[in-house]
Amino acid sequence: MISLVSTTKVYLEIIKQLREMITDDGLKPGDKIPSERELSERLNFGRSSVREALRALEMLGLIETRRGEGTFIRDFRDHRLVQLLSTFILQDEKAKTDVFETVELIEIDGLQLALRKMKSKDHEELLNWIRTVDVVRHSDFFYRIIRYADNYLLFRIWVILKEYYESLVPEPAQYSREDYLSLAEALAKRDEAKTLSAYRQLRNLSFK
Repeated sequence: MISLVSTTKVYLEIIKQLREMITDDGLKPGDKIPSERELSERLNFGRSSVREALRALEMLGLIETRRGEGTFIRDFRDHRLVQLLSTFILQDEKAKTDVFETVELIEIDGLQLALRKMKSKDHEELLNWIRTVDVVRHSDFFYRIIRYADNYLLFRIWVILKEYYESLVPEPAQYSREDYLSLAEALAKRDEAKTLSAYRQLRNLSFK
């Protein structure tokens, strides 16, 4: 999964540059975008990474590949989920807040799943990691939580939304080791109310 996160960062940077290119070139739904080779040369990334980025955009319904013709920007106006995600990709200011709120909801879901699925050795591992790591990064902490939640789809959605948000917020909020310890200890006690309370306390620190 670590390599998956690293790969995600690469193709998200490609998506960011591709979005800027679409805006600069004045492309609209129905227009053809450059080929993998042309994008690789223009964006200065390897073709395999460009291919992954295009696959991600196609999965979101933002582009479509037509055999023998090329890749085109889709008219996604009738696709509500894609419309929300594409609004963010187009850097709508409100959508940034929406994505951050959605990341929080996913993290809460991850905590609730982890409450049910974590074993004693998992709790010991998490607490030991928090106490010994040099810096407790929020993404590293929740990478572990969602791994314990053992839901691959949840993990994929969280990674993509988190990386999108962080690509636009270069200095995400930092939280203290003690707050992560409180959250992990509440998880170890399998106390849902205390776990959710500790999470809210941690996240509220960014608004002080």
